[in-house]
Formats: sequence, structure tokens, C-alpha cells
Amino acid sequence: MKVTPTDLPEVQLIMPRVFSDARGFFLESFNVRTYAAAGLPDVFVQDNHSRSQRGTLRGLHAQAHQAQGKLVRVVVGEVFDVAVDVRKSSPRFGQWVGVMLSADNCRQLYVPPGFAHGFCVVSEFAEFEYKCTDYYHPESEVSIAWNDPTVGVVWPVDVPLLSARDATARSLEEGAAALREGDNCYV
Repeated sequence: MKVTPTDLPEVQLIMPRVFSDARGFFLESFNVRTYAAAGLPDVFVQDNHSRSQRGTLRGLHAQAHQAQGKLVRVVVGEVFDVAVDVRKSSPRFGQWVGVMLSADNCRQLYVPPGFAHGFCVVSEFAEFEYKCTDYYHPESEVSIAWNDPTVGVVWPVDVPLLSARDATARSLEEGAAALREGDNCYV
């Protein structure tokens, strides 16, 4: 496994060893010892799986309570995956990084607490799996507008398919203020 920091160094790109032959491929998608040795979290409490159609944009999400680190990957299709630094005290506050994750490239991204996360589906469909370091806490979820100009994410879609919550998401500043009201020490 190869772990590479992104332009936001806490956000890590993971390239697992993939063993391919005429039958297909095999990879180890998680191993406590290997991930811990690489400095990544080794305790995850919840796994999630979503399926979305082309143009769907989910995010940008963070939680004010029970902040989640996420280990994300795509098992069908392809997505543009984004992390935004929402730590108000960070010199990189409001900066973002985006990577293409696909079933073909087998890459993973670790998005730690203190970062909002989202993705946009660029294939016909995509199935997205992620492990979380803490439980989902819907009452404290904060959605930051996908098109907030102060963040300036360059998404691969002009008019995305959004949930009602994401369609009415907050600005980065409003979202960061809501996160500071929570019990997270990262903002």
C-alpha cells in the first residue's frame, strides 16, 4: 500500500496493492495493522454504501458533534471526491482538494475530522463505500454549499442533482460557525 499526502497534507490518498490476472483482481481494502503502521486510523465504527446516478453531488458534509474521519472508495463507476478544510484555526481554512476515485483505479481517500467531504458522480452510476471513525449524528450534520465561491471547488458538473438539504446548504463561514458550536476541538 502506498499513502501519499494531498495538497491538504492531512487528507491522504491511498493506493492499495492490487493483484491482477486473467480472472480479475484482488486487493485488501482495509487491514488494521497496515493502516495503523501508515499512521491512518485503525478504528472505524460504521460502514456506509451509497449508489448514485451521473451528476449526483453529495456534500459538502461535516458534523458538529461526533466528528467523523472517513476512509472512502468507489466500488462501481467513478466519482470526483472532495475534501475542504473547515478548521477555522487552520492556515488552509477553506482550501479544497479533489481526486478521481474509481472502481478501476482502486484508490482510497482518507478525509480526517476537521474536513467537509463531498463527491460528484461522473460515470453513469457509482457505488461509493466509506468507513467512519464515529457514528452518524444527523442532528449536528452541517452542509456547506457545493458552489460556495469562497471555497471555489471546480466540480465536473454545472447543474448537479442535489438533496433538499444540500440545495439549501450554508456558506463556508456559516458552516464553520455551526461546527464551532459543537463539541469538536478541530475548529
